[in-house]
Amino acid sequence: MTITVENPTPTTTFTDDWSRWHHAREDALRDPLGWLSLAGLHWLTDSPERLDGIPGTWWVTDEKVFITAQPADRLDVDGERIGGVQIVKPVEGAPGVSVFNEAKIFEVIRRSGQYAVRVHDPATPTLTAFTGVKAYPVDPRWVVTGRFTAFEDARTVTTGAVVDGLEHHHSAAGIIEFRVGDSDETLLAFGTPDNLKVLFTDATSGITTYPAARSLAIGAVEADGTVTLDFNRAVNLPCAFTDFATCPVAPAENRLRVAIEAGEQDPKL
Repeated sequence: MTITVENPTPTTTFTDDWSRWHHAREDALRDPLGWLSLAGLHWLTDSPERLDGIPGTWWVTDEKVFITAQPADRLDVDGERIGGVQIVKPVEGAPGVSVFNEAKIFEVIRRSGQYAVRVHDPATPTLTAFTGVKAYPVDPRWVVTGRFTAFEDARTVTTGAVVDGLEHHHSAAGIIEFRVGDSDETLLAFGTPDNLKVLFTDATSGITTYPAARSLAIGAVEADGTVTLDFNRAVNLPCAFTDFATCPVAPAENRLRVAIEAGEQDPKL
């Protein structure tokens, strides 16, 4: 008996590639101490206080976070058990300093000059109930070519955040111009020409997709100045899944007029 194996069509290969990417994305979200494990966000003041469900006493003085705890509280920093006073100094806008408490992590962060403790708990319902990310059906028609025009010098662009009073500062490398259907659109690109990404909203935002922003990794600019925007791979920011993230909103320049019916949908709908 002869078995004939048909070569996959370009569409089949495209869909399979997207499926592998999508499954890897979901696997990353299942990280026991990743974004879906967030179970609390506590803003600190200059008054020592106990935080709900968190051992020790926490406060801020002179841009330093002070933690007072006893060995029985089981708080560890850099592999050492806190027994007395511990000082940590998180960096503005960066991942925080991890304070371990058995299976949990208390992440000390700094945002817009304010300090907070973010709780990662692998037992939180957001993570344990996670079954995947809703997305539009993959479609190669949502892969478009754009032209990148670099700024002479990188610019710092400030956006708001999903938390009132916070700001995010992004390094903008240039503008991407592209066409979707009958609409000419532009996007402000962050990063460097070797590794671009965009934050955007569109006519689906707040209807079928998360309203604050979606993110799209673009990668490197080609030698001829073109870039590929595969909107099938537009993803939600962490704040779409949890109320305890401090994500940016899209810049005003990146509010597309068209409906980008591709990529991840709002998980709360």
